[in-house]
Amino acid sequence: MRQTAAASHRAASPGSRRIHRLMDEVYREMYLLESGRPGAEMGLALALLRARVASDLPPERREDWEWLRTVCPLCLKMIEESLARGGAAASVPGSAAATSCASCPSSGD
Repeated sequence: MRQTAAASHRAASPGSRRIHRLMDEVYREMYLLESGRPGAEMGLALALLRARVASDLPPERREDWEWLRTVCPLCLKMIEESLARGGAAASVPGSAAATSCASCPSSGD
């Protein structure tokens, strides 16, 4: 399948590369957490925070960040479950109540 000139330019843009780099980091940390790597909770939390901060920067289109809105609640659940298995969930404020990421980009903004 051939890409249009606009699609190939968009894929090569610095903003697009940054988004893909952040996506890779988040998904890599999710895998490490799922694999049971010690300390992966912190790695995933930091990757999510980096992606969230970057999502506020222009000039990317809102739909470029839809993946973050989708994956944020799943990542929070993964972190909470991992901490609960390790017995550390009690030290995380609000960990039992958090089911979505209120600060993640939403399509309604």
